[in-house]
Amino acid sequence: MTAPAGPLAGILVIDLSRALAGPHAAMMLGDLGARVIKVERPGPGDDSRGWGPPFVRPPGGERESTYFFAANRNKESVALDLTDEADLHTLTLLLRRADVLIENFRPGALARLGFDPVRLAELNPGLVTLSISGFGHDGPEAARAGYDQIAQGETGLMSLTGPVPDEPQRMGVPITDLLAGMYGAFGTVSALHERGRTGLGQVVRTSLLAAGVGVHAYQGTAWTVGGVLGRAGGNHHPSISPYGLFRCADGSVQLACGSEALWRRLCAEFDLDAERPYLATNADRVAHRDLVIDELEKSFAGLTAAHLLGRLEAAGVPAGRVRTLDEVYAWPQLESQGLKITVDHATIGPMELPGPPLRFFRVTSGEEFETTRREHRAPPVLDADADAIHAWITTTDPA
Repeated sequence: MTAPAGPLAGILVIDLSRALAGPHAAMMLGDLGARVIKVERPGPGDDSRGWGPPFVRPPGGERESTYFFAANRNKESVALDLTDEADLHTLTLLLRRADVLIENFRPGALARLGFDPVRLAELNPGLVTLSISGFGHDGPEAARAGYDQIAQGETGLMSLTGPVPDEPQRMGVPITDLLAGMYGAFGTVSALHERGRTGLGQVVRTSLLAAGVGVHAYQGTAWTVGGVLGRAGGNHHPSISPYGLFRCADGSVQLACGSEALWRRLCAEFDLDAERPYLATNADRVAHRDLVIDELEKSFAGLTAAHLLGRLEAAGVPAGRVRTLDEVYAWPQLESQGLKITVDHATIGPMELPGPPLRFFRVTSGEEFETTRREHRAPPVLDADADAIHAWITTTDPA
């Protein structure tokens, strides 16, 4: 494989994290061209290597977790026992060379290993450390373990999700883990940018708590400013109407009228009177949401989803299907955006993975061309790169 393209090419990331939030952040940096060395425990490796089913077991090989695959593309792997003096020395040599360290131990655990912020700054003044915790690195509940579903509940996200207020539901993906990784990657890149001016690294801290609160968006200000407590309301928007999931003859479709002009287009297409008292403004429609839903679903009752979507598209009203994942990954639009990639795994062989969500373009001599990384590393087998990494750190100068 040739050296990866991307805005972070030349950046070295040491990924001490496990499970999902930290590994997701490290994978994002790897997608951007950074070299990512994942440090795992000897034996079991990252916790998520044991999470399943589903597992994949190649003929004559060890089983591999598809969960692990989700957060570890574009990485190398080396197994180090951080209670062993020789392996701690190896980690020290890696940190001297690194631009970024990512860890999601409980607060204080890295310091107990001998790598508190002061020691890290002595080893490498330019090092940017991303530290992800469950509930923050200080405060009265800093010592709590961080698991996504607990954080979804504690941050109020479950109270906003579900069909009705008394049936809170977790989201279908570990959203606070993923968001903490995204916020962490954003903070890391920001710190690297500042290092370009100062020459100094710093510690970036975020948490599952911070990530969950960070996406409260209008639900947060509805409470903090407006005094209105958001509750679960199913598949319809609390502040915009019509905006949600509507039944038709053979299923359902989603539509979004985010402006009065879109509402009038919808009404014109289905012969509805847009100016009736309870339909005339968005505030009226939100106050009478059940009536709006009932009226639209009566208009849609005789139409198949395909026919309904065609009419909505012709009228210029934003709409869409609810796809299952097999339909999503067979969707030509997904392929066109590079959101499905093929990698060659060391034991499984060629396999498809979800692809990176960012693309990059540059304009030169009046012409635009894409600079997005195209070649990707498969998630590594445990300790797969140990020999090469040990040889590298013993033959190169950390400066």
